[in-house]
Amino acid sequence: MHEMCYKTFGMNTKIDTAQTKKLQKKIAARQREIIARIQELVEIESPSGDAAAINRAVDTVTDWCMAQGAEVKRHARPKVGDILEAWFGPKPTRALRPVMILGHLDTVWPMGTLRQMPFREDVQRIYGPGVLDMKTGVVMALEAIAAQPLTRPVVLLLTSDEEVGSRASRALIEKIAARCAAVYVLEPAQGLAYKTSRKGVGEYQVTVTGVASHSGVDFEKGHSAVLELAKLIQKTAGFCDLKRGITVNAGVVRGGTRSNVIAAEASAEIDVRITRMAQAAMLDKKFRALRTEDKHCSIKLGGGVNRPPMERTPGTVALFRRAQKFAAAMGLKLDEASTGGGSDGNFTAGIGVATLDGMGAVGIGAHAQHEQVEKKHLPQRIALIAAMLQE
Repeated sequence: MHEMCYKTFGMNTKIDTAQTKKLQKKIAARQREIIARIQELVEIESPSGDAAAINRAVDTVTDWCMAQGAEVKRHARPKVGDILEAWFGPKPTRALRPVMILGHLDTVWPMGTLRQMPFREDVQRIYGPGVLDMKTGVVMALEAIAAQPLTRPVVLLLTSDEEVGSRASRALIEKIAARCAAVYVLEPAQGLAYKTSRKGVGEYQVTVTGVASHSGVDFEKGHSAVLELAKLIQKTAGFCDLKRGITVNAGVVRGGTRSNVIAAEASAEIDVRITRMAQAAMLDKKFRALRTEDKHCSIKLGGGVNRPPMERTPGTVALFRRAQKFAAAMGLKLDEASTGGGSDGNFTAGIGVATLDGMGAVGIGAHAQHEQVEKKHLPQRIALIAAMLQE
């Protein structure tokens, strides 16, 4: 474990600019070690749903945590991979509640991606599958934790199914977060900004069953599921309300068997995004009220909102203002942003815990072939997390 000492900050403590810059320099001196660790983690492919692959990444990060003196617990999730819970610093008390650092080890990239998209580095950036979303964030967390003696408990929670909805992780995330004073989510930054709000996310599955017939011989005997589904999709498009931040998108549509057969079945996967939790009930009511026009066709509905919105609450704003002050002491201008995408921070914010998101790497191309991280921002962003861990 490497140690870097700096003045302990509190909410009302005058920020020591010289000390914050000294911290940046100490972290910058470890740039090569930081990038080497990022490379090691990126080269352990860990696609969502591959429990064995994800557990190899968990093994590595577990070793790193234990080398830094953490108390580690692994929560088995056989279908998706283990969840890593690592505690650092003093023991929690009623007066000294922990801070959670939240992240994930699964990626959207299938096994074998490294052959076509290997980890690489140039003067300004590092590249590779999952480097931005969010393996660099995991390394940043450990560097920030190790940067100075902790004055409060810190729990690092790394999940294994964030990219596919966090169904196996949500309950544990919420259970541990409920004990915490704040949650810092090390998902990628939005540009250079931290994220103070995110939309809630949901998905509905709409399935229509009709009556098949030959489209040439018995056209009038058929009742098309495709036609009825098309009408329903048009209705759901009308649920959008851009002024209120509500979007509804039929992203996947399937139906029919052949062009000369009246379709007996058709289905759609419909993405919904909301800005306020109250909108979830309103949308759900509209989806549940959908009916086919053709009485010979029937509809089946599944799904709903699975991530509550991360709303811009006073607690989150207070965390952001604090981060702004530390950033200013480091010579950085820090802005806040909102995004339509969801993260596990939606869950912690949804249970009322002050949550600040987008505290991870700066880069572009998450989920894309050009996924990359800008190296120059690493020392500054790690130092900022380290400052935010103090109370």
